[in-house]
Amino acid sequence: MAELIDGKRIAEQIKEEVKAGILELKTRTGVQAGLTVILVGEDPASQVYVRNKGIACEKCGIVSVEHKLPADTSQEKLMKLIAELNADPNVHGILCQLPLPKHIDENAVLLAISSSKDVDGFHPMNVGKFTTLKKFSDMESAGVFLPCTAFGCIELLERSGVRLEGADAVVIGRSNIVGKPVSMMLMAKNATVTICHSRTKNLAEVVRRADVVVAAIGSPEFVKGEWIKKGAAVIDVGVNRIEDASAPKGTRLVGDVEFKAASENASCITPVPGGVGPMTIAMLMQNTLMAARWFAKNK
Repeated sequence: MAELIDGKRIAEQIKEEVKAGILELKTRTGVQAGLTVILVGEDPASQVYVRNKGIACEKCGIVSVEHKLPADTSQEKLMKLIAELNADPNVHGILCQLPLPKHIDENAVLLAISSSKDVDGFHPMNVGKFTTLKKFSDMESAGVFLPCTAFGCIELLERSGVRLEGADAVVIGRSNIVGKPVSMMLMAKNATVTICHSRTKNLAEVVRRADVVVAAIGSPEFVKGEWIKKGAAVIDVGVNRIEDASAPKGTRLVGDVEFKAASENASCITPVPGGVGPMTIAMLMQNTLMAARWFAKNK
């Protein structure tokens, strides 16, 4: 059976590292790292996520400010707030919680956030900077922020001792949030990467040759356990709720990978929940620390 990659444990380890970094930065420079989160509307999942971010900030010693705006907030008002936060020297990271109400242009909002405060890593400037980096380790010196979930996948692999250099990696999914950025990060780690999706021909055969599989396609148990090569490392990004009459609430969460069967072949695998999920907020904390360091260096 595969070894479980404990995302909760690794996320807590990263947050402890961030806490130490926040304290060191404040002691050395007087800069107190600050993260501002904007929430428009009352989406229940977004509210939970924002609350968890606040808890993580408190644990790490990051000053957290939340702007909760009504669902009918105008594009103009939201853009004005972002401009004010861009100009505020006490705000080092800005995160606008998605999804936004339908009347607001999400792309315009993401573009409005200063790339130096884009701790979500979605600004085209950060995407472009990363693709031109010579080395992954140059990320902080160049002031580049990476999308948190994708970055978390790489941390899970490396902190679990998975060798990426020279590995044959298959990424299933091509979203801007996970699939594309994690593919670029794997290439930056010198893996040979194949990007697949729901229309890939002979997908099972492609996956069978992979040393590393990252599944981010958003379909419950889409990746079958028999596709996984013996000894492969599996990162399951998917979170899907399916009906299960035997479960207390009649439903349960599963990933994009057929977990039980895959565990019989993989060397290590992330569970759902408790795998990739906790890493997203941990990497947000790390990005916020990096943003504060970048500000202190260039103020």
